[in-house]
Amino acid sequence: MTKTKVAIIGSGNIGTDLMIKIMRLSQTLEMGAFVGIDPQSDGLKRAARLGVPITAEGVDGLVAMPEFADIRIVFDATSAKAHEYNDALLRRHGKRVIDLTPAAIGPYTIPPVNGDANLDADNVNMVTCGGQATIPIVAAVNRVAKVHYGEIVASISSKSAGPGTRANIDEFTETTSQAIVDVGGATRGKAIIILNPAEPPLIMRDTVYCLCDDGDREAIRRSIEAMVAEVQGYVPGYRLKQAVQFEAIGDNQPLRIPEMAGTGRTEFTGLKVTVFLEVEGAAHYLPAYAGNLDIMTSAALRTAEKIALRETERAAA
Repeated sequence: MTKTKVAIIGSGNIGTDLMIKIMRLSQTLEMGAFVGIDPQSDGLKRAARLGVPITAEGVDGLVAMPEFADIRIVFDATSAKAHEYNDALLRRHGKRVIDLTPAAIGPYTIPPVNGDANLDADNVNMVTCGGQATIPIVAAVNRVAKVHYGEIVASISSKSAGPGTRANIDEFTETTSQAIVDVGGATRGKAIIILNPAEPPLIMRDTVYCLCDDGDREAIRRSIEAMVAEVQGYVPGYRLKQAVQFEAIGDNQPLRIPEMAGTGRTEFTGLKVTVFLEVEGAAHYLPAYAGNLDIMTSAALRTAEKIALRETERAAA
C-alpha cells in the first residue's frame, strides 16, 4: 500500500517523538518533511541524520519546499498562538491538519471516545496530554452514570515539558477543562497540571475525580477497565495505578462545588468515583518517564492513520 506523506511542524520533544514513531511504527504514513525554527535543535539534526527533508524556516519554509506538494497531512506541534497562523496557511493549500497544541481550532479528538467522528474535518485538535490520559475515564464513567463534575490532575516530570508545553499552560487548563465537557460528557470540568521537578524524574501520573449519579458500581468499574484496555491498544504503558475507588455522598453531608455555579446544582449528592492512572512512555525519544509525550503522539498517530486510511479508501472507490 502506498503510504501517505506527512509533515511535522515543531522540532521539540513532541514533534521529534512523533517523527520517530511514524518512521518506526506506521504502516500507513511516511515522513515527507520535518520543520522547525532553530537550525541547531536536536530534532532537526536528528531528522537530517535520518534522511528526512528539513527546513528551519517554519511553516513558510515548508510551503516553499518541493516536497510540500506531495504532503497530505501536517502535524502541528508548536504552540497555540503559532497554530493559528500555521492552520490558516496550510488549509489554504488544501492540507489536513492535526493540531497537537491546545489551540482548539478544530474539534477535540480523543481516539477511544470520538476518534471516528472527526475524520473528515480539515483540522482536528488532540486536546492535551492530560486530556488524552483522563478524558477516556470521564467518558467511561459517564456512559454508565451521568457525570455532573469531572476534575483531572495531571502530574508530569519537568524534564518532559519542553518550551512549547510550558508556554501553553493556560491553554492546557482551558482546553482540557472544556474537552472534559465536550468529549467526556461531564456537565462541568476542571483541569490542573503539575510540573514535578523531582529527581530522578517521576513517571506521568493522572488522577480523575468524577461526581456522578449513584449507579451500579460494578458496571462503572467494568466500563473503566474496558476503556483502559482500549487505550492500551495504542499506548501500552497506560494503566490503572490501583483499584477504582467509590464514595457515596449523602444528603446529610453534600459536597459544595463552586465550579457548578450556573447549573442549579452547586451542592452535590450522589457518587464520587476516583481513578488513579500511570502512563509509562515507550522511550522512542525521551525516557520512559515521559508518558505525557507518548500518549499525545500516539493519539495523534492513531488519528492520522485513520484519516489516511479513509482518504485511501475513498480514492480507490
